[in-house]
Amino acid sequence: MALAGEYAAMCNQTLIMTKPGVTLKKTVSGAPVPSKRVCFSALKLKNYHKARLGVKAVTQIEVGSTTTTEGSRDLKGLEGTLELDLVSEGELRKKGFMGLRKTKLVCTIGPACCSLEELERLALEGMNVARLNMCHNTREWHLDVVRKIKKLNDKGYCVAVMIDTEGSQINVVDHGAPSSVKAEDGSIWHFTAEKFDGSRPLTVQASREGFSEGDEVVIDGGMATFEVVEKIGNDLRCKCTDSGLLLPRAKLSFWRAGKLVRGNYELPTLSAKDWSDIEFGVSEGVDFIAVSFVKDAEAIRHLKSHLSTKSAKLAKVLAKIECVESLQKLQEIVEASDGVMIARGDLGVEIPLEQIPSMQEKIIEVCRHLNKPAIVASQLLESMIQYPTPTRAEVADVSEAVRQYADAVMLSGESAVGSYGQKALSVLRTTSSRMESWGREESMQAHLNQSKLRLSLSDRIAEQICNCAAEMANNLGLDAIFVYTRHGEMASLLSGNRPNPPIFAFTSDRGARMALSLQWGVTPLLIDLSDDMEANTEKTISLIKTKGLIKEGDTVLVISDIIPSCATQTLFQSIQVKTVA
Repeated sequence: MALAGEYAAMCNQTLIMTKPGVTLKKTVSGAPVPSKRVCFSALKLKNYHKARLGVKAVTQIEVGSTTTTEGSRDLKGLEGTLELDLVSEGELRKKGFMGLRKTKLVCTIGPACCSLEELERLALEGMNVARLNMCHNTREWHLDVVRKIKKLNDKGYCVAVMIDTEGSQINVVDHGAPSSVKAEDGSIWHFTAEKFDGSRPLTVQASREGFSEGDEVVIDGGMATFEVVEKIGNDLRCKCTDSGLLLPRAKLSFWRAGKLVRGNYELPTLSAKDWSDIEFGVSEGVDFIAVSFVKDAEAIRHLKSHLSTKSAKLAKVLAKIECVESLQKLQEIVEASDGVMIARGDLGVEIPLEQIPSMQEKIIEVCRHLNKPAIVASQLLESMIQYPTPTRAEVADVSEAVRQYADAVMLSGESAVGSYGQKALSVLRTTSSRMESWGREESMQAHLNQSKLRLSLSDRIAEQICNCAAEMANNLGLDAIFVYTRHGEMASLLSGNRPNPPIFAFTSDRGARMALSLQWGVTPLLIDLSDDMEANTEKTISLIKTKGLIKEGDTVLVISDIIPSCATQTLFQSIQVKTVA
């Protein structure tokens, strides 16, 4: 990459002087940099590439100080409001920049936590995304929860909403009770195709046919196991062979002669009910749609194309990785989606249990390289559905997901129907924070491979800028990274590098703000942005300083992908290091 005036070149992410005789006073990332400005222009690169450039990408690297006193230059639009969520503000005020938790927390909402007061307690405990499992409850119930979360956000929280589709492959048993029911070893249960209201003793409604005597029925990937002892018409008498909890509308699978009997995979990924649920989600402006039993990228592309015709605000589409087919086409599914959920419960039914840990790490790594968030889900703190403290093995499981740099970890039944949902969320929060702190102490970030280069030159430049920015922030020990972004892309690129300082993403797009709620290490803030980078920087630092959240001497790296209206078709990407004065 050529430097303006051909004084320097970028090589292996290190700034190297190519001409002697230049006086330098300041350094960036171990390399000398003029104290004024150094500008990189992609137009200089056309001598090295045969393809002509359609987009100009300019990088500024500037080291200086910023002040928000009366003596600073008069900038239009310095007035404004900054929407920083209450939880992040409180955490920042109490613990400082490095105390901010980077791993995001997803909670499944259910009967145990659906009141406004309970939802607010979860938000205060750190819930970033509220998940609605469309397998459960009524449309009216889901609407009520969505409206309550919107009320919380109006109060100053920042909680995104995710709907999780049921999928055409779903097979469930439902005992009709609002919470879990214990199946004791040796007890005889009646599995019926009859629809009934309420609950009946030792009776469940089963939605799947084709069972035979001697088949093994497995609930929720092994939470409880039954043996079919008698078939009576379409009904079954089953003996519990492994005791456990039956959650409302629990998933079932069955095995015959030691082999999993698989469903009809000729069915479409999205059922008629799924499409109806998606229309509901679009009408209510949900932020994420998780698609169950994704077998290939085509279903994801089809849904995203459909969503593009429905609303100006596009919900992000997440692919759930929970079957063998999704593993076989993992790369193309991740590329097509906006992120993934690693549904380990269902995945553990389809592949040997011992393969789950290595497969989880592989999926997280693929997602990080492609700048797509990865959620680790299922049975993280399963014992806390019943008990107030987790097992040590469960805490180790959460820690491992954080060590692998998953973007988010998720509670399912623990929050939806459990007796200790808030405590379970607290365990996720404290365990994540401790592991992140340990990772910084051990410099775990240094062992990560950087993202693969993208195809277009402009995208590759943006990627390299973010790679260098993250390395600079780590090497210089900066307090924070401020990224000014229209749609969140640059914040996502920075997140993929897993830098030590927290990333504050300033955007004027409310949808981008909510989407960034799932990105590792990113604290999204809503603010009106102008085309003037200096004005944006001064305004945001002034507003944060007014809140008492940043102090004199703090150093921040400033990076932007704002497109100036005065420079048509020019992508303006800059890096600056500023000290608050």
